[in-house]
Amino acid sequence: MEPITIPKFREIIDDFAEEIKRRKTKVSPPKTVIYFRNEHIKGIERDVWEVPVELLRYRVDNGRISSDVESYRKMYGPLLERDENTQKILASFLERKDPDLTEILVKSIKHTGQKEPAIITCDGFLINGNRRKLALEKLKLPTMRVVILPGPGDEGGQPTLLEIEQIENRYQLQKEGKAEYYKFDRAISIRRKEKLGMSLEMQLRDDPQFASLPEKEFQQKMQEYQREYLEPLKCIDMYLSHIGREGLYDNISTAIADREGRWQAFYDYSDSVESKLNDEKKRINLLKVGEDEVGIVRDVAFKIIRQREFPKLKKVHQIMRDFPKMLRRSESKEALFELKDINMDLPNKLKYDENGEELDFKKIDQMWISNNAQTIIRQVKKAINLDEYEREKETPVLLLQAAFEKLNHPKMLPRNAKVEECKDACILAQQIRDRADILRAEFASLDKMSKKFKVKNQMKKKHK
Repeated sequence: MEPITIPKFREIIDDFAEEIKRRKTKVSPPKTVIYFRNEHIKGIERDVWEVPVELLRYRVDNGRISSDVESYRKMYGPLLERDENTQKILASFLERKDPDLTEILVKSIKHTGQKEPAIITCDGFLINGNRRKLALEKLKLPTMRVVILPGPGDEGGQPTLLEIEQIENRYQLQKEGKAEYYKFDRAISIRRKEKLGMSLEMQLRDDPQFASLPEKEFQQKMQEYQREYLEPLKCIDMYLSHIGREGLYDNISTAIADREGRWQAFYDYSDSVESKLNDEKKRINLLKVGEDEVGIVRDVAFKIIRQREFPKLKKVHQIMRDFPKMLRRSESKEALFELKDINMDLPNKLKYDENGEELDFKKIDQMWISNNAQTIIRQVKKAINLDEYEREKETPVLLLQAAFEKLNHPKMLPRNAKVEECKDACILAQQIRDRADILRAEFASLDKMSKKFKVKNQMKKKHK
């Protein structure tokens, strides 16, 4: 079978491009520098035009709505950018991502006008400026100020797909006046860029915040992004595969305002559990999990995450953060492992309504939770209580081991502290050192006394 290849260029829709050429008009100031190729380094200016808002269209490969697009494609098939219905669907995805930020932008444009031009392809597809189009439409303003990238016959040639991803990457990291990327969508966007040949390293070196970092710090930043974005996304893919919903990312969350969103739960699961399951020494020493128990741990964790709500107990992401502690204690682990007998699927007869129509995934999840909530909540509560009871009996050595683990936590990076916190951090670090010195001296003294006592007893036995 022929391998699937990714085209180098996006298809240009000629009649759209012709309409842009025909109806664009000059504005003042007439030129600006954009982050395209190396033009921002050389100070090369491009023309700014006014183009009717109705001619501007959203791209399917817009990083801000990556999770929605992936889910839609999986459920309903391709999204064709030139199609008006597709444009309405993409607009609805953007609308629900962060409506509060859209309203702030509407008020800003109403008060001061459009501050910076958007960036579009020669046939009118937005690379930067999606939310501004939404705002202009809400205000019923007829035109948008844009920079138009070259087409196939223009000087320098049209941008490649990779160059379009680079432009989006550069502008998504400049946060002033623009919506923050939702972490879930950013993770999918990072991975899509990697598939197009823009590695994580290339993406970060393209960011002025990181480009000039010393190499050691830059590598740490890469590891941080891997841990914060790509590793949780791998866990989400495992979860969706586990419940037979590969690629249906809107099962996890739809937007920043989605109170039921589970990105944080998967982040904490990835950081606290999965990262240790994949390392034999950490799995054995930090989780006390055997190789034959790895599948059970994942299955149980995914069932807890699917449950979502634990009234009067803890939030699901906090349970994932505490999961290693519960796994380390045999009794609490046993309580959690009782959940392995719960089926992740519903009986077929429950998946259909009275008319024989298959229920949507949200209703199926609600039914699954309704059927299993009592057992899941009971066992998680039992595991938490057993863990807390055991912790009350912790010995000084166990407490020292826990403190050592905290001090060596991946997030314990001084460079990530706020400037105003550094003085307090220095004081705390000194207090920890002083306390450690005192404890060390006391333990050494006790060890010395026990050795003397042992020798004394041996001498007494010898004389007898």
